[in-house]
Amino acid sequence: MQAHRKAQLVFPGLLILLLINARRTLGSSAANRCFCQVAGSLDDCACDVETIDAFNSDKLFPGLQELLSSDYFRFYKVGGWLGACHVPSGGGDSHCGLRDCAVKPCPPNEVPDGIKANSHKYSSVANEDAEECEKAEKLGAVNSTLSKETQQALLEWNRHDDEADRFCTADDEDSPDSEYVDLLLNPERFTGYKGPEAWQIWNSIYEENCFKPHAVKRPLNPAAAYSGLCVEKRAFYRLVSGLHTSINVWYERKWGHNITEFQQRFDEELTEGEGPKRLRNLYFLYLIELRALAKALPFFQRPSFQLFTGRPEEDGKNRRLLVELLRVAKSFPLHFDETSLFAGNRKEAMKLKEDFKLMFKNISRIMDCVGCFKCRLWGKLQTQGLGTALKILFSEQQIENLPRSQGTRGTFQLSRQEIVALFNAFGRISTSVRELQNFRRLLAEVH
Repeated sequence: MQAHRKAQLVFPGLLILLLINARRTLGSSAANRCFCQVAGSLDDCACDVETIDAFNSDKLFPGLQELLSSDYFRFYKVGGWLGACHVPSGGGDSHCGLRDCAVKPCPPNEVPDGIKANSHKYSSVANEDAEECEKAEKLGAVNSTLSKETQQALLEWNRHDDEADRFCTADDEDSPDSEYVDLLLNPERFTGYKGPEAWQIWNSIYEENCFKPHAVKRPLNPAAAYSGLCVEKRAFYRLVSGLHTSINVWYERKWGHNITEFQQRFDEELTEGEGPKRLRNLYFLYLIELRALAKALPFFQRPSFQLFTGRPEEDGKNRRLLVELLRVAKSFPLHFDETSLFAGNRKEAMKLKEDFKLMFKNISRIMDCVGCFKCRLWGKLQTQGLGTALKILFSEQQIENLPRSQGTRGTFQLSRQEIVALFNAFGRISTSVRELQNFRRLLAEVH
């Protein structure tokens, strides 16, 4: 701008020439300011950005999108909050009236019967046992006794419902007010929900639930927030920051790329050096969830597992696609090494792990305070997806010891809600990472 003002004092021809050159320079520097640090190796990882970009675009993204378009993964059940508006205390006016905040629930006849009847079940054996229970109820329960297999199934379902196994607080799926939402018809987009209330949500998440040195008053600065922290606490903060970044990439009401808004959020100069760090944290989040998918492969490979919707041919096809996708995830050459977490003193490690769980559960509760329904839907889903990924990473031994024979269950289980959240959350991150390449190209072409 200073060069422009000086040129204006000379003569118009020179001014035009300088403006053209300045805008060409701006295009190059705009890309550099957002992406200059988004390259090479990532902190606390043996991986680099370029490997992730190539793997995600070439090997994982297409199959993942196909899987997420299937009926099993497109229907997500939420509690009875679509008709209510929750505003954080002191959060100001609600934004529920915004048109783009609306979430349209599915009419009951659009949800496959298999999903409605088996929202908590995850295997053919469980489905058969559920049918036995349902038939008994319909017949007036003439014989009130249950088979040993059914009793075992109910025991396992109750065990799975134990909150101690979860990293986030889930909606009450059994509530009579709960409804199914078609994620394909309610995609994540910018809704216009912003301002003090939206800021308060993220401020509460960072201030109340992220590990930080006591001297740091405003941990919205990632460099200050996790400098000097142990690897576990740094990882927690970077996961939250990565989740925030992934959500912030989606700010167009219509499909497109808002370069100006992208710069406002990620330009190094406009964010006091924080923008590129946020983008790197998105890649860190990608690595964590990718590792969880690879670790979960034995669970989904079991003969008893199926993506049950009541349509056998489609279910079989999608199960094969799912297993193949997880094999691709496992083939990633530079996985995050989770053994670096909680590797110190056993007592301290257990305390730190419990702190992880409590903080993450609180973050999922804070998502209930989001006034915009669509923002809340995707915020809760992605939080549950990340919580499920952490549950998988912290259950490695239970997954490895899962019984292979049909009709036998292990101590590790995932509900359909957790499975849907896990893959859809990773789908959003995968799409965000892919979109960064588009933004990098567009910023470089600004002229």
